Amino acid sequence: YLIAASLTFAIVWVLRHTAIKSRKIQSREATAADMRREFLQSVQSALVYTFGAAFLIWGREEGLFYDVFGVSFGLGTDLLILAAIVIAHDAYFYWAHRIMHHPKLFKHFHRAHHRSITPTPWAAYSFAIPEAAAMFLFVPIWQFFVPTPGWVMFAWLNFQIIRNAMGHAGFEFFPRWWLSTPMTRWINTTVHHDLHHNGGFNTNYGLYFTWWDKWMGTEHPRYRDKFDEVVSRGALRSFDKEPVPAE
Repeated sequence: YLIAASLTFAIVWVLRHTAIKSRKIQSREATAADMRREFLQSVQSALVYTFGAAFLIWGREEGLFYDVFGVSFGLGTDLLILAAIVIAHDAYFYWAHRIMHHPKLFKHFHRAHHRSITPTPWAAYSFAIPEAAAMFLFVPIWQFFVPTPGWVMFAWLNFQIIRNAMGHAGFEFFPRWWLSTPMTRWINTTVHHDLHHNGGFNTNYGLYFTWWDKWMGTEHPRYRDKFDEVVSRGALRSFDKEPVPAE
């Protein structure tokens, strides 16, 4: 968390002093108090995950979970497992996130996270204890059913926190053509999750991909318009140009 949030925060700080500084999504600035709250709540979540990790170690020693250390099924199979865990986690996140928005659960699970109207990378794990526990629950469920090499789990854990920090960065990283090509338009952008925090409370529940929101009719109706607005601000840079298809 500290590495991913700090690195993302530093990158955003640098980009906000370049020609693409206008890609900051909201005009509102998060306050020092906002960031302090996000950080402290994230530390609280990290403590929950530490207790969860101790449970996983105990469960592995008792034979409840697959032993992930020293396991490999060959690079090809390992990569398929990595892709599967990303897809499975995205589905879990969508439905757990959407359920936590239920009026009877929201106050106890998810309201703490939504105090961040203008989120920053420090909000990546900014959860109440019940939400942190619900988010962690995916790991023992996965390890109960799927023997997963340790390096695959490590790669996924790093991927998910980096993507989480990016989703809360408040700054759009992706080029303007991102939603115009079938190869990339199903991959979430920062604008997608930023709308969930600011103006789209009951939309955009997805984490890595947009497909569950599209299938369930929960994507914000102005998502594409907002993305186009943000990435069109300022001067056109070389990385914004649509790639030329190979002949």
